[in-house]
Amino acid sequence: MEQLSRRHLLKAAAACGSIGSLGLSAPAIGQGLTKVTFTTSWIPEGPNLFAYVARDKGFWKKNGLDVSVARGSGSGAAAQAIGAGAFMFGMGATPTVIIQAAKGLPITCIGQLNYDALMGIGVPSNSPITKPKDLEGKKLGASVSSGEYPFLPLYAQKAGFDFSKVQLVQLDSKVRDRSLTEKLVDAVAAFGSSTIPSLASTGSDVRFLLFKAVGVEFYGQSLITQPSRIKNEPDVCAAFVNGAMEAIRFIMTEPDEALDIFLKANDEVSMTASGKEYARIGLGLTNLTNLVPEVLQNGLGWADPVKVKAQSELILQYAAGQGAKMPDLAQLFTNQFVGKIKFSEAELAKARKGVEPFRKYVA
Repeated sequence: MEQLSRRHLLKAAAACGSIGSLGLSAPAIGQGLTKVTFTTSWIPEGPNLFAYVARDKGFWKKNGLDVSVARGSGSGAAAQAIGAGAFMFGMGATPTVIIQAAKGLPITCIGQLNYDALMGIGVPSNSPITKPKDLEGKKLGASVSSGEYPFLPLYAQKAGFDFSKVQLVQLDSKVRDRSLTEKLVDAVAAFGSSTIPSLASTGSDVRFLLFKAVGVEFYGQSLITQPSRIKNEPDVCAAFVNGAMEAIRFIMTEPDEALDIFLKANDEVSMTASGKEYARIGLGLTNLTNLVPEVLQNGLGWADPVKVKAQSELILQYAAGQGAKMPDLAQLFTNQFVGKIKFSEAELAKARKGVEPFRKYVA
């Protein structure tokens, strides 16, 4: 007897009203995964470690998705790629995403991946610089192209020191960290999420005076997509965000296993002498930024509209440049797909214990 093709079955089902009326069950999720493209904002490291876990541990697959993960070359490039439709989903530093949206790029943040950009001033762990005012009379290495640079005067104002008394040394971002270890400068302005793992993993202990400590606060990385995708494919968006947040909960409660998964997926990291330690510190710092009221009260991925507005106003004033306009924040940030993944008491206790060794870097 001739076998019925899937097309014949679907036609018959339509005639009968449903597949179930034929005595058949719908195909299992694994038989029809939706293909999804995703780009990180940078090379494999702590802030994007969740993506490799979501893919290889099966969190996205469980949600019906087959996700390809491409490494990025910067948050600006990632945001532009999403806006142009080159990838379905991506991630980017939230301040950069806000700037791109202010310039008219069609993007929407659909979930927070971490909650502190860790902008600040890095100093050697044994430095006599223990408070912001100690920067007066010292050499501060900084890169004009780096995301924290526009906010240095604001940081000085909020922290109560005279920025004109700081000896600002312009450096290329590629040599900025090394200039600190070689004592060419006394401190560097940078993102702690990158500088701390880079230096600490090679034996140069560093600590950060965070902008956040004086009220200059910015979210870390956001999941992004096009507004049209939210309208046209809400189920795909929900599945993608859910899998990502499940992975984040996993890396926060099982960091050792998460690190192993990440290293297996990225040989170029695991094969270097300091690669594992670099990834471990980056993961620890990322996890540390997620133990915030937003997550504890509303679940992973939730963005506080009040904080979003305050951050956007600062970015428009100091960093967006001429011609930028305040984007529609209700469209730029949505909590539609987040808040479903939360910690149990036992999981929260494990997450808190896991981040304790990393507090010393930002104390």
